[in-house]
Amino acid sequence: MLAISILSCSSDDNEEVITGSGSITVEFDNAYLDSDLLLNTSSYNASGTEKIKISKVKYIVSNIKLEDEDGHVYVVPKNESYFIVDESNEDSQMIELSDVPAANYTKITYGLGVDQAKYLEGADGQGDFLTKAQEAGMMWSWQAGYKFFVFEGLYTSDDTTTETAFAYHMGSHGTALDNYKEISMTLANTARVRTDMTPIVHIVADLSNTLMGDTEFKLDDAPQIHVDAVKSPQIATNVSGMFMVHHVHN
Repeated sequence: MLAISILSCSSDDNEEVITGSGSITVEFDNAYLDSDLLLNTSSYNASGTEKIKISKVKYIVSNIKLEDEDGHVYVVPKNESYFIVDESNEDSQMIELSDVPAANYTKITYGLGVDQAKYLEGADGQGDFLTKAQEAGMMWSWQAGYKFFVFEGLYTSDDTTTETAFAYHMGSHGTALDNYKEISMTLANTARVRTDMTPIVHIVADLSNTLMGDTEFKLDDAPQIHVDAVKSPQIATNVSGMFMVHHVHN
């Protein structure tokens, strides 16, 4: 019994007490099928005989939440939780969150686009993000709303042998059509936020899902989609399914 008592005390003494706060980085790594995404150079297979060269990929990530192993959820302050991921800007692909409570996080949730609650705060309620979105080409107009996702490039096929431009832009179009999506994923391994430890959550976004997800799109049939009551929600569903947590660096 004495031995058991000593072992019990030793176990309690060595148990980590998690306090304070730290930082975490969420990395968005764009890919196409099994390949790293390269703009303007690589040719990728799309639907049927179509081949594409991608020139532009941008999307809005918002409303990030982290859930720890005990079920507690940390919500990044709303006005600090709107980001534009741009494949041509490497810095934009690393979202750094500070003042995160120290914990072992097992799940991440975030939005694709701008939620209606934020949009209904009006232009004055958008803060600096409105200017950032305008400068990045991520708005049609204030009345039409934000572009949540921009996907552009050139394509060829058996029927279209000359390189032809394609452009898929998806958003909510004001309050008339809400294409905002919330995405939740379990982490591949625990993200250990500490005062002296900044984990990196590595998320891969497979852009092939845009054209070959739940709904298949042929560029020969629809090379340009911007505001479409039927196709825009289908693109939103395809794009929301392109994300997966690859791993976590602690």
